[in-house]
Amino acid sequence: MGRRPSVFVRPVSMEEGRKLQRISRIAKDPVRLRRAVVVLMSAQGQTVKDITTLMQVGKDYVRDVIHAFNERGFDALDPKWSGGRPRTINDEVREHICLIARTSPADWKITAFSTWSLSKLAEHLIKQKVTAAISRETLRRILREGKVSWKTTTTWKASSDPDFIAKMHRVLALYDTPPTDGRVICVDEFGPLNLMPRKGKAWGPARRPRRLRATYHRYGGVRHMLAALDLATGKLYYRIRKRKRRREFLGLLKSLRARWPGQKLYVVLDNFSPHKHADIRTWAADNDVELVFLPTYGSWLNWIESEFAALRYFALNGTDHRTHAEQNAAIAAYIRWRNTRAEPKTNFAPDSPVRQWTEYSAKAA
Repeated sequence: MGRRPSVFVRPVSMEEGRKLQRISRIAKDPVRLRRAVVVLMSAQGQTVKDITTLMQVGKDYVRDVIHAFNERGFDALDPKWSGGRPRTINDEVREHICLIARTSPADWKITAFSTWSLSKLAEHLIKQKVTAAISRETLRRILREGKVSWKTTTTWKASSDPDFIAKMHRVLALYDTPPTDGRVICVDEFGPLNLMPRKGKAWGPARRPRRLRATYHRYGGVRHMLAALDLATGKLYYRIRKRKRRREFLGLLKSLRARWPGQKLYVVLDNFSPHKHADIRTWAADNDVELVFLPTYGSWLNWIESEFAALRYFALNGTDHRTHAEQNAAIAAYIRWRNTRAEPKTNFAPDSPVRQWTEYSAKAA
């Protein structure tokens, strides 16, 4: 048998040569890149043997690429991925697997464990004759394609308030259409403020996290911040005290009353016991202050909660204050910065489904 004749690519125009050179430089797909280099080397007059030696590929591969380019042009450079071997598990069985994965072992009278691992689920599927055999990797792919993912269980705190809907609508009405005769103020306590290192996030060199001390002593006691959010301006007003009794809370209310004389104050607040003290109710009634209580376990309705989250993130996370004076100064600096950029608060959760609730169901949502 004689030596097979060498194969060369057809004559390549200058424009095609530039395109091949560009593909060989910038192509991200390794198949397209390799094929372009083979064609380019052949266009430069290199034989199949030379290309095979330099590219470390087979001779038949080089010949196939050259013949394909001669027949189809640049389309021959693109990989034509086949679908692999046909699926052995059909769509109906895959859907059945996803349904079983969403059940609990207890639903199948299995008491040895409370959740499925991939191995345990695969064994169960084979035992139930859903499939004759299945690997963990195949099972993982089926679950991912079926949008069944590994999730952490969360808890749901149901409200026992029989007037949940009425109270919620009252608060939302104050947010949506503030009364013309006064101001809506959201009030809550933030804390306790301990002197301790707080984890946080910050930009830094890769693989070199900023370190904070792990051992500390709480010699300075704790502080509590009593704060109020004025929805008309979006500004925060606060005071930091050692305690958060009715005495401290009444002091905050008096300072708010003095800030806006002549206007009725609608104070949105939770069901913390000092808020409901008889002295507080009497003072509020005598000073044109209406206390608007949130539903039980409905603190998410208090607009000031999101402000506390931002305060914790920007002013406290990643810090290690050694004195309360130092920590209070950091909080004060953040609130001054924030209040200079404050805007009126409008559009509280406009697309939330709670706005369509007509009854409250005390179950997980």
